Amino acid sequence: MKVFVITGYKSFELGIFNQKHEAIKYIKKAIKNELLTRIDEGLEWVVISGQLGVELWTAEVAIELRENYPHLKLAVLTPFMDQESKWNENLQEYYHSILHEADFVETITNRPYEGPWQFKAKDELLLSKSDGSIIVYDEEKEGSPKYFLEKAREYGNTSDYQVIQITLADLQNVIEEEQWENDENV
Repeated sequence: MKVFVITGYKSFELGIFNQKHEAIKYIKKAIKNELLTRIDEGLEWVVISGQLGVELWTAEVAIELRENYPHLKLAVLTPFMDQESKWNENLQEYYHSILHEADFVETITNRPYEGPWQFKAKDELLLSKSDGSIIVYDEEKEGSPKYFLEKAREYGNTSDYQVIQITLADLQNVIEEEQWENDENV
């Protein structure tokens, strides 16, 4: 059974403040491409921690992929209880719709937010329970995924752990590919 953690930028780190932003479709396509490759290699579980941005977009992609790959499962392992409590109502509804579609939902520390140690505990658990990670992150645009990427690389140095990074250049390639395909179809 192959399990991959998918994480990356939070939406606000990319300057995305609504669900209709044009960039989301390209990010989701890049994630979909990676997931399809991993499915061909035996991927069964997609694991996220439920953060706004890349993680919830990944959940949407995984849910969509289940139509053709019914064996694909989605797990949401949150670092603490009620992580969405300070989000606006629309984002809370969106988050809860993802949780409703997930195959497994669990809170790692089983308590409300108490401190950064909960994120550390989440990262350690996710790394120990997965075969690899797909991380949407580029060193040129620093953000919160940097810490998970560093831990994943360290973990990969001492175990058979796969770390796949989707960079801004990769996203640009997806955009150009899509534009080329659209030009071909005109």
